[in-house]
Amino acid sequence: MSQRKHPKALPFLFFSEMWERFGYYLMIGIFTLYLKDTADGFSMTEAEASDLYGTFIALVFLTPFIGGLLADRVFGYRKSIIFGGIMMGIGYCLMSVHDINMLYLSMLLVILGNGFFKPNISTLLGNLYNDEEYKSRKDSGYSIFYMGINIGAFVCNFFGAALYNMMGWDAAFIAAGIGMFIGVIIFIIGTKHYKHADVIKQMSKEDMPLMKIFAVVLLPSIAFGLIGYFLPQPLVGSHSTDAFLFGCIPIIFFYGRLLYKSPPEEKKPIAAMLAIFAVVIAFWAVFKQNGSTLNTWADRYTDREIPEMIVPMMSSLQLVEKKEKSTYVKDSFVVMDNQFRIGDKNLMEYTYPSYFKNMAPERLPAEGESLNLYNTNLFQSVNPFWVVMLTPLLVAFFSFLRRKGKEPTTPEKIAYGLVISALSCLVMVGAVYASQNGGIKSSPWWFISSYAVVTIGELFLSPMGLSLVSKLSPPRLTALMMGGWFLATSIGNKLSGVLSSLWDGYGDKANFFWVNFALLGAAALLLVFMLKWLNKIFKQYA
Repeated sequence: MSQRKHPKALPFLFFSEMWERFGYYLMIGIFTLYLKDTADGFSMTEAEASDLYGTFIALVFLTPFIGGLLADRVFGYRKSIIFGGIMMGIGYCLMSVHDINMLYLSMLLVILGNGFFKPNISTLLGNLYNDEEYKSRKDSGYSIFYMGINIGAFVCNFFGAALYNMMGWDAAFIAAGIGMFIGVIIFIIGTKHYKHADVIKQMSKEDMPLMKIFAVVLLPSIAFGLIGYFLPQPLVGSHSTDAFLFGCIPIIFFYGRLLYKSPPEEKKPIAAMLAIFAVVIAFWAVFKQNGSTLNTWADRYTDREIPEMIVPMMSSLQLVEKKEKSTYVKDSFVVMDNQFRIGDKNLMEYTYPSYFKNMAPERLPAEGESLNLYNTNLFQSVNPFWVVMLTPLLVAFFSFLRRKGKEPTTPEKIAYGLVISALSCLVMVGAVYASQNGGIKSSPWWFISSYAVVTIGELFLSPMGLSLVSKLSPPRLTALMMGGWFLATSIGNKLSGVLSSLWDGYGDKANFFWVNFALLGAAALLLVFMLKWLNKIFKQYA
């Protein structure tokens, strides 16, 4: 009998995660646009929206620490995934209610729900590949799973754009909730295929009891967070950023204690994972600007005008956003230092919407006419498009190298990912120069090309990180260490918001992307210096 290439459970987990990401990325694609909308949103500035966005996505990836811990010891993976998915679906639907308090409540539900869903579906997948039959294909399995994530992330923005154009923000948020509920239903249907992999771990003498973890980790995290929030002056950008970073201190201490208290045979793999977690923070700090800085670039600096020949087709799909010209008087419209000047009044760059501010005068529509534009959030589908297109090629490439005995180790793949991602920042530097520092619209091909490069880096790094945790983690700590991976993602996400909030302060936008390049370059160098040590551990324990 021939061996199966992958477990029967893979398609169910693939489609469950696809629909979960459909909901999440639909919401993320419109989140900052909604916050900045002066008519139907909350009229936030760029800095305010970026700060809230960064805090939100940081907390979304911080709670997997708790969800992984509870799944490991109390609830198991399946119950945690179902419960978390339902919470997220309700949260997305509640975002359709235009009220600031309801917005915060819905964000809280998404944050808590993701904590139960995200680490445990990844851990469950890894458990299925622990059988000898599938063990050698674990990297490929995670790459295929990651492609499912990005199919959902690609498709969702078209639904979001059409629903927003036809019915408004509320319809788009409800669609995100429906997508999440579909993912939960698919997961429940496939239960029989992963029931055997859902095993609650028995505690060992080295494990800290659950109540003690809440007492010495979670409660101190809350206390530290409050201290950070109520500092007289913010240390890192804003009070919310200080609160988050201070709140992470006890959790980081917990992982340090975990390393210190582990038996000798577990110390090296745990140390290797923690080292990689620390380095990849830089990747997430740059990559997760896709919903903030890069969304702003697409919205204000990128030529989004639809060619006349395809306007009818796009209109029939409800994917056309119209920008009216009537509020601007052509004769008095002058670009000065990235500002509007209308009469004696300066309107700052973050005024929303501001598509007309850097258009050549001859391209401005006549009074009362409108432009047909691609919705900004459609550009959020560029990254997942490249993921879906490039994943099969990358899987085939690594399979070819494996047959030749030349496949890079998982730590080496992550190092390559950091280097390649850094190069994407240089593409955006080129976009700034080509657009004369935002004085004119840049070609969308700069944006698309930058995403193509960073996507290759992402595919070398993100699914490989999940695979690495599954390979190196002691069985009793798998979900907890997966929570550690998402903790690193969380800190990076928050730092992405910090970086994005500095956007308005950079007169020369190229310097902003140079800073991102330097951050990723430094992280890549650090990992390269550790490769010999990491590969030795990986060869011994993976």
